[in-house]
Amino acid sequence: MGLSDELLNPNKRSMVVDDCCNMIEAQLASKSGISGMALKTAFAALKGIKPGYIPYVVDLLLPECFTALDPIWSEGVEKGDPVEHMIASRSRTADALLSVTDAKAKNVKRQIVRGTYEKLRSSAKQHVEEAVPDLAKVIDKHINKA
Repeated sequence: MGLSDELLNPNKRSMVVDDCCNMIEAQLASKSGISGMALKTAFAALKGIKPGYIPYVVDLLLPECFTALDPIWSEGVEKGDPVEHMIASRSRTADALLSVTDAKAKNVKRQIVRGTYEKLRSSAKQHVEEAVPDLAKVIDKHINKA
């Protein structure tokens, strides 16, 4: 059974989306300096597209993201600690997630979304790698929730 099967069932999906959105907000809040300001400005612009846009996008991306993360998580399960394995494999994890968003960004019709993504893409891997520990904890929380 894959991460999508576990985490996106109707009983958990909205909680997973909420926790992912909260994680994104916390990650943004921790950013400082010029790059932090750029990220916060870009995020504010995306939130301004329409109410609920960020949760909508997270919900849209999660199935493919979880499919991309399945091999890494499964390796971690086999090794006895999927959270630590994902954290130790943060570069590979970031690449897996960014492969999903890169593919999606190519087909986005809204110029503000595509343009914002393209402007921030060069620094995205570092930011995603920094978020991997929190993402792994979100996954673990809901995988192990009865």
